[in-house]
Amino acid sequence: MIFRRILIANRGEIAVRIIRTCQRLGIESVLAASAADLESTAAKLADRTICIGPPRSSESYLKIEAVVNAALATRAAAIHPGYGFLSENAALARKCRAANLVFIGPAEEQLEAIGDKLKARRHAIDAGLPVVPGGPIASLEEALSLADQIGWPVLIKAVGGGGGRGMKQVHQSSQMAEALELARAEANTAFADARVYLERFVASGRHVEVQLLGDGDHIVHLGTRDCSIQRRYQKLVEEAPAPGLSDGLRTAIHDAAVAFGTHLRYRSAGTVEFLVDRVREEFYFLEMNARIQVEHPVTEEVTGLDLVAEQIAIAQGQPLRLRQADIAIEGHAIECRINAEDSTKDFRPSPGTITSAVFPAGTDIRVDTHIESGSLVPPFYDSLLAKIIVSGTDRREALRNMEAALANCHIEGVHTNLDLHTALLADPTFARGGVDTSFLAHFLEERANG
Repeated sequence: MIFRRILIANRGEIAVRIIRTCQRLGIESVLAASAADLESTAAKLADRTICIGPPRSSESYLKIEAVVNAALATRAAAIHPGYGFLSENAALARKCRAANLVFIGPAEEQLEAIGDKLKARRHAIDAGLPVVPGGPIASLEEALSLADQIGWPVLIKAVGGGGGRGMKQVHQSSQMAEALELARAEANTAFADARVYLERFVASGRHVEVQLLGDGDHIVHLGTRDCSIQRRYQKLVEEAPAPGLSDGLRTAIHDAAVAFGTHLRYRSAGTVEFLVDRVREEFYFLEMNARIQVEHPVTEEVTGLDLVAEQIAIAQGQPLRLRQADIAIEGHAIECRINAEDSTKDFRPSPGTITSAVFPAGTDIRVDTHIESGSLVPPFYDSLLAKIIVSGTDRREALRNMEAALANCHIEGVHTNLDLHTALLADPTFARGGVDTSFLAHFLEERANG
């Protein structure tokens, strides 16, 4: 099957990103947009835009029936869900199949296996991957007993999702009851699933992930990414390949990711995430994201591939055109997420109108964005404005290129975190590479204290 028209069930920079690939492939794009996004950059670029509901995502982007009906009404052959919203929703994939639409992503069975974090842990164990010690908990007593078994501190995590929602660190037994109640409440609000589980907290852990492509029969990896620069479990800076890994550890992580994808007979683009103990040089399976990632551009820059195009080709039923020997990782790439937020007010989102937007340009610079001068930043959605991606022959050159790129990026009308990125790049510890997920919290604390 060759797609003539695709419905894009998303917004912002990822919608623009998918539209660009559709244009290059000669595929018509239909944007499913909320009322707040009908005048967005994505709406202007798409061949057609259809309104699927009011501004709030619960009444538009998260409504499966509205998305499917929009695809049927516009005679789209397939739905690309982007990331976030319904991108890993098995019910949407099932509805697509029932409506003779193609869901550009894995099958619903794979989404169900991966979306439930406890099921994903079991699959990882079956595939031979190491997992962080832990397990399900149904009561305070079970939580305290398991924490004593695996060792304090521990991390409470939501079974039904990620992104830091429903996740709480607990350092001692007296904190467990309150943390458990908060985690369950957050998980229920975010995922309509209050179930949580417990894992040992690895204090010196790095977040390292592996990009996979699969057609169900063949799986290839596209190297590692490091996403350890996080604030409240939200990624801020990503790079590829992950710096500071020994050759043996890197190979073992690659092999583990491929083993997991092979075990699932995975089909589409997906990312296997690992927690790397930088002290012990050990790694553990965390989860798999069965979608395109926000940080996918750094992998594209070091491999020369278009991951959205690969997703579309696989969804059309084409066999994977690449074998592992065909993939070369060249150079280094870094991505900085530019968000509309006020760092002087605990990074509170900063909606408003962009009065001026000037982005850097150059042969080693890529900007993925949905804003321009005059764009509205609504208060209803994620605060991501743009991703600045730079490349270099090595990490040192990529860092220099990013410094220059940020210096030539100017956004006015809303608060942004540009100054934070500039300060991060100037930090010698970050420049050396290989920091863990606790680095940014300490960095922000030192910065606040002068």
